[in-house]
Amino acid sequence: MNTTKQLTFLGTPASILLSIAIVMVTACICYYAWRRSGYSKPHGLLELLRLAIVTLVTILLNQPEWIEEFRPETKPTIAVLYDDSTSMQTRDVVDKAAVGNGPISRSESISSLVEKSAWQQLDDRLNVVIQPLMQTDGESADALTDLHSPLLEASNRINDLLGVVLISDGDWNSGPPPVEAASRLRMRNVPIFTVAAGSPTRLPDIELKSVDVPTFGAAGKPVRIPFTIDSSLPRAYSTTLTLRTSSGETLTKDIRIAPMGRTEDSIQWMTETTGDYTVEATIPQHADETIPGNNSKSAPIVIRKEQLKVLVVESVPRWEYRYLRNALSRDPGVDVSCLLFHPGLDKVGGGSQDYIKVFPEEIEDLSKYDVVFLGDVGLEDNQLTTAQCELIKGLIEHQASGLVLMPGWQGRQFSLLDTPLAELYPVVLDGGQPGGWGSRTPGRFELTERGRSSLLTKLADSQAENVQVWEDLPGFQWYAPVVRSTAGCEVLAVHGDTSNQYGRLPLLVTRTYGAGKVLFMGTDGAWRWRKGVEDKYHYRFWGQVVRWMAYQRNMAKGETMRLFHTPNQPQLRQRLTLNAHVMDHSGEPLEKGDVVARIVSPSGKIGTVRLVAEGDRWGVFQGRYTPEQPGKYNVTLACQQTGATLDASFFVQGEALEQIGKPARPDVLAELSMVSRGKSVAPNEIDEVVRTLAELPMPPPSVRRLQLWSHPLTGALLVLLLGVFWVLRKAIGLI
Repeated sequence: MNTTKQLTFLGTPASILLSIAIVMVTACICYYAWRRSGYSKPHGLLELLRLAIVTLVTILLNQPEWIEEFRPETKPTIAVLYDDSTSMQTRDVVDKAAVGNGPISRSESISSLVEKSAWQQLDDRLNVVIQPLMQTDGESADALTDLHSPLLEASNRINDLLGVVLISDGDWNSGPPPVEAASRLRMRNVPIFTVAAGSPTRLPDIELKSVDVPTFGAAGKPVRIPFTIDSSLPRAYSTTLTLRTSSGETLTKDIRIAPMGRTEDSIQWMTETTGDYTVEATIPQHADETIPGNNSKSAPIVIRKEQLKVLVVESVPRWEYRYLRNALSRDPGVDVSCLLFHPGLDKVGGGSQDYIKVFPEEIEDLSKYDVVFLGDVGLEDNQLTTAQCELIKGLIEHQASGLVLMPGWQGRQFSLLDTPLAELYPVVLDGGQPGGWGSRTPGRFELTERGRSSLLTKLADSQAENVQVWEDLPGFQWYAPVVRSTAGCEVLAVHGDTSNQYGRLPLLVTRTYGAGKVLFMGTDGAWRWRKGVEDKYHYRFWGQVVRWMAYQRNMAKGETMRLFHTPNQPQLRQRLTLNAHVMDHSGEPLEKGDVVARIVSPSGKIGTVRLVAEGDRWGVFQGRYTPEQPGKYNVTLACQQTGATLDASFFVQGEALEQIGKPARPDVLAELSMVSRGKSVAPNEIDEVVRTLAELPMPPPSVRRLQLWSHPLTGALLVLLLGVFWVLRKAIGLI
């Protein structure tokens, strides 16, 4: 470190002349006074002190400063930061020198810039440091690009930083906006020179964006697998999607891909064999696309032997109840129990093996049911009680079961509005018309926009055919006295003709309550759908209702433990709620305990989630987890008190933020250069950046100024001299 020291004055010519004049006048006065004293030695010393004080004051009037300059012996530094993220593997840079070859990757286009030889011209006066951008990631398999932190860290870590060269495609997906770092560097007079790599427009490509494979399916039941294809080609074309399973099956579907947009469709697969499968969807490479590596996706699925338990509670065995019971009894995947409160029966129950004699009074007895149907029943003698309604509510809220409300013309369900079940109703009923409305002219359902895409109302394979099927279904001649739907519900179908001040009357409404689902069926005429087609639509509808409501509850099931998660199809970086139902060895719900989920991500990273008890008697434990990468997660659920474990898995859908094939963002880099007063260039213009860096002025030396004219010690010296002067005057008798 070289140091230079000097004393400087900030006085003007006028102040200097005035100071000289004052000193000269004072010197004359002092000499005159000394001569009058007869050249006395004490008087001479006194006058010399007077002259010294006046001279000091005139010097201070010209603002003297002691300046020390410190010049570093090392050379200033240029930081070259280059992007090495996944997006830099995109092959969208056309090398004009390589005739006949395809585009090269962005990282290949900047490979020469990250070599020391590219900056050799600066070695004489600058020190060049080359390093990759620092990356932040939730898990190692999904590294994210942060442009903000590396810029700030470079300026904080390097004291003599003269400038920054940022080589990137401008794509950032983590951290604060990089322009904030550029503003901070501008305040420190550190310009950012950016080199943009990649094409700002997307190259021709066909990408299989998503394949939404459900977590599990039932043996012998078709599994619907939706998929989405993204095209940046300028023309539409036809191709074939191929679905291959790990068991060796191959399915195909002809599709037409729309130009410059997304195409959504689905394919169905069915197998009779249970087990763990992997399905892979593939579309063939198009001759014009440049990124062939994104044309396939795979996902796991578990095929199980389905056995859902359903409880149907009814009073009078109306036609809707009879055909519903038959539909559920004949479904091989459903175990149905019926409870009939018929006033003509000697005792509550029924007459066959499907019937039970009493309503389950204990939690462990009721919790085995996946779906509960409540027909035209209420709080009456020999029917439901308030305590039983409380149990049904807890079953839906805590144990993810489903509830289907099917009111009838007797209006008995109105009494349930005075019980805990009132919170579950997705509609508001008209209390002035408990018996509902009947008509000689059949009414018809009309699907809403949400109903056209819902699994519950899907009675045909395509949406257009499905709408036509609903329009052609036989009508109903009675409907419940519905006023409107409640907030947060989904209306799937409305009355085709009748409306009120709130709009069309909602007749098919769903909602989520706690961990479970609720469906309101506002007519008792679904059994009429059998006309001319037998069980084609009637059985399919109620089968879809039961499976939709029991989906979550049966994700993973053991002897004493059950695990499910919400949402049903987790997305990347979306908070996942894990719900566990735990029972002790006697079959009763475990009220308190230590329940832990060990989660292994697709990259092998292990996480632990402690589940906390929810409620006081339902044996429900809940925890939260946020997946940071797509793929299959393996879960091991363990309870310390019971010693039981349960192995499960879930598949996270979504795309990594760091992707290959996205367009470059040179506008981001140009903004950084503009804010920091730098320059943005293309990779082939790097010589311009080198020349500009070589011409940058050297950083000014570090200066330390000591202002003598305002220093406290100077003031103290002046006061001391004045004090001595006063004492001497008194000593020689002038005062």
